Amino acid sequence: MKWRDMLGEWGLSKLQLKLGFIEGEFLAQDNDRLAAWELYIELVTRVSLQRLPDEEGSEKQALQSIYMLFPTTREILKRHGPSAQRFARVAIATLNVILRPFLTRWHTEFDHCSHLEKNKSVQFRSELASLQDDLTEYGKLLARISDIEDLN
Repeated sequence: MKWRDMLGEWGLSKLQLKLGFIEGEFLAQDNDRLAAWELYIELVTRVSLQRLPDEEGSEKQALQSIYMLFPTTREILKRHGPSAQRFARVAIATLNVILRPFLTRWHTEFDHCSHLEKNKSVQFRSELASLQDDLTEYGKLLARISDIEDLN
């Protein structure tokens, strides 16, 4: 299966990977599988995939949990190094294309207060739910790379 097909299967066609790479065959190596597993566990145990019920939880803590995927992913990438290039391409694109715009927008809102006004809270939760939809598909892709059943 080609990367393009696999990303499309999981609804991640907006990830911008280099054209030559996306046309290549998907052949995960052991370090790709291990790295994907590590990040998969981080995703399924955070608000990134676990819905934040209306009127419950803290938006600021949810944002922080999503943000922590950056240093966590960086550590996984450093630990597994160049032998996990297939994982790295998808992980880095996900950080920069899916997570960064959401975090950039909402970090600014929280710079000025500890909690959001009602209308901003509703908007944040709506955008978080949309982000979670994208991250759910990313989680499925990580499960596939890890060669495990999706637990979410």
